[in-house]
Amino acid sequence: MSDREGEPVRLASVRREDAAEYLKLSRQRDGRVRLRTLVAVLGMFVGLGVALAIYVLAPGWLQALSMGVLLLALGSAGTQADAPVITRAVEMTKAPKLTSDIVLRALGALGITAINQVQSKGRDGFTFTAPITRDGPGWRAEGDLPYGVTVTDVIERRDKLASGLRRPLGCVWPEAVPDEHTGRLVLWVGDQDMSTATKPAWPLIKGGSVDLFKPVSFGTDQRGRWVEITLMYIAGVIGAIPRMGKTFLLRLLLLIAALDNRAELHTYDLKGTGDLDPVGERVSHRHRAGDDDEDIEYALADLRELRTELRRRAKMIRSLPRDICPESKVTSELANKPKLGLHPIVIGVDECQVWFEHPKHGGEFEEICTDLVKRGPATGIVLLLATQRPDAKALPTGISANASARWCLKVMGQLENDMVLGTSSYKRGIRATMFSWKDKGIHYFVGEGSDARIVSSVYVDAPTAEVIGLRARRLREAAGTLTGHAAGEVFEDRESSGFDLLADILAVVPAEEPKLWSEVVVARLAELRPDVYGGWEPEQLAAALKPHGVSTGQVWGKTEAGKGANRRGIERSHILTMIAERDGNRDAS
Repeated sequence: MSDREGEPVRLASVRREDAAEYLKLSRQRDGRVRLRTLVAVLGMFVGLGVALAIYVLAPGWLQALSMGVLLLALGSAGTQADAPVITRAVEMTKAPKLTSDIVLRALGALGITAINQVQSKGRDGFTFTAPITRDGPGWRAEGDLPYGVTVTDVIERRDKLASGLRRPLGCVWPEAVPDEHTGRLVLWVGDQDMSTATKPAWPLIKGGSVDLFKPVSFGTDQRGRWVEITLMYIAGVIGAIPRMGKTFLLRLLLLIAALDNRAELHTYDLKGTGDLDPVGERVSHRHRAGDDDEDIEYALADLRELRTELRRRAKMIRSLPRDICPESKVTSELANKPKLGLHPIVIGVDECQVWFEHPKHGGEFEEICTDLVKRGPATGIVLLLATQRPDAKALPTGISANASARWCLKVMGQLENDMVLGTSSYKRGIRATMFSWKDKGIHYFVGEGSDARIVSSVYVDAPTAEVIGLRARRLREAAGTLTGHAAGEVFEDRESSGFDLLADILAVVPAEEPKLWSEVVVARLAELRPDVYGGWEPEQLAAALKPHGVSTGQVWGKTEAGKGANRRGIERSHILTMIAERDGNRDAS
């Protein structure tokens, strides 16, 4: 009743010799004391009277009920903001319990002005919207930050938050709440560092096979729950700085694909260290490690064939009856029919920037991969690209913008973060920059129809990967689906072995036709060499000519009906010039 909480403020005004403020505070103190005294006296007389009446006149059950109500009221008044009146039994842990006082202390240590201003006025600076509860192997707190403070402000100070909570950095995971305002914070504090916590055994580590059309576990979230991925109908990008587990994650996804004996794998280790060999040498239809000229030519020839296969599949799907293919895409049932040739194709490329930045073939690599990313998923073709330098050159916009699955391990800046996770991810608080150097294999995963999640991928070392690769090979041998590189077959580029595209064009474009539409050229090429050029479209001709320095453009021509029109085509003189430069003979014409 004596207003002791206001005494420090009054003493401060005395020290400042501020008489006006002291008189104002004294009047405030007098008013508080009078009100509290009046309430206390009335409460004492009324309370004692009611208690005496109940004791003398009321039956026993009413006395018990009155006592219970009084105890509940006192308990509710004295309960902390984050705690329910009645708690349930929980398993005791070695980590300290997370309480509202600890959370408020940690938020106050972040140096966020709006929070500090609210707390300086005696308020909490954080409104708990639910009690702090156990959530898996950790504690979960949820609430609203002060007006104007966003979850992003807290995430970018995660190290200070961990210091305020007195917990290791790998235990502290602030997150935004999807479909809520940007000030709604969920704080999950684990009992153990996520990078060192014991994880459940991966179901596929010792046995089992996979159906790529169904979800498969590939990692766990902070709470130790399995996170799944359906590899079909996606195109994926993986980004990270070096030594954070990017290649291991790509190899894990390829091992999953290898355990579906229908899948045809094309694996490219452009780093050249052999990290993908447990998959490539055991089961891959096409495989290469390195970035020498012959490796680049091998990969380019393979991609050209894959683009042709993409077009064949599109025509096959279009020709199927609606009752067999109702959604115009490959299904598990269609993949089971070898005659249709619609089995899954999974392409995995590590250090993909080597392709896209190649001085001669970079443009064609980008064009084909963009086509595979956009149209491949519906036809059963999956492209997975991994890079340690996620920028516009390493991940061209046409690819990064259309990838439906994204894995981002630690990166250093906003640009790299958004290149992998999508535009404005950084502003929304999805920041792979917050991962520490020891968070190897921990990443943000966007895909599988849900918002961004933090996932720790299953760790499969090289010896274990070899064992899984051998098991996948045995599955294929039993099913009769081991082909290509893994079966010892030598890949021969049908487009380049013994054939010269420029010379073939000269053979079908006589001197009397100095300019010719591309559609006419590909039709004549198909007649010349059906096994090489059969199924080519004008776009494929343009892509094949680009490495030779020949571009297609608008040329004048006439239809079969004799009507003139401008369409994309080639000029014979350009072909002659390129042959002359290539052969070092300007008199080739």
